[in-house]
Amino acid sequence: MEEGQTISPDIVDLRSFYAERLGVVARGLIAARIHAHWPSATGDRVLGIGYATPYLQELSLGAERVLAFMPAAQGVMNWSADGGNVATLVHEDMLPLTDASIDRILAIHCLETTANVRDLLRELWRVLVPGGRLIIAVPNRRGIWARVERTPFGYGRPFSRGQIATLLRETQFSEIGWSGALFAPPSSSRLFLRSGKGWDRIGRVMWPAFPGVLIVEVTKLMYQGVPARRSSRRVSVLAPALIPAGSRRQAMGPGEGGA
Repeated sequence: MEEGQTISPDIVDLRSFYAERLGVVARGLIAARIHAHWPSATGDRVLGIGYATPYLQELSLGAERVLAFMPAAQGVMNWSADGGNVATLVHEDMLPLTDASIDRILAIHCLETTANVRDLLRELWRVLVPGGRLIIAVPNRRGIWARVERTPFGYGRPFSRGQIATLLRETQFSEIGWSGALFAPPSSSRLFLRSGKGWDRIGRVMWPAFPGVLIVEVTKLMYQGVPARRSSRRVSVLAPALIPAGSRRQAMGPGEGGA
């Protein structure tokens, strides 16, 4: 699969989509599948990368900490579940986090538009704790939503299940479970808006290979290291608005001012 820069929806387009009725329905259907994988994130450190904020509110309940990282090509907007900003702009293959510092990662509106998928996955592997969990949601190459540009799922590079599985093996992740969402066409008609849940319920049984979005949960493997990458850029650990002042020493790793 050829990698390279792809067209990415900007933050204004993403926010506008999720404010529309079609976006509200789509968010609810995808969030239901995420919740089926992760009923609770109590006590965990959670990272959303890409444009994950529409899905982080539920995951923030009981979580120790929630961060929202948005790619530089996309743009950033303030977001918080509790009043303080926890969103920041990042290079997705150079995350400002120490090794093994995150328990759960949700990646959505991310892999399909990144310049190098493997580098991104290696970076997510690095910041996950051993046995940490990652959920990836990407447009399905065989689905209708990837062919319609009026939604964010029509941008970038859609994936097949086999392509995602290969990438995960190459970057030392082990699959836990697969699911899909958005089986109905991306229509703003009242029929879809009222029966989206029914479409997804039937689709998972009748045509499971054709969801608009593929969702996979994986865990970090430890039996083999990920090859190091040379880089001319230094990676520094941020201690800005991401972390409440009282928690900075806890969140920063050894050598960065924390214990």
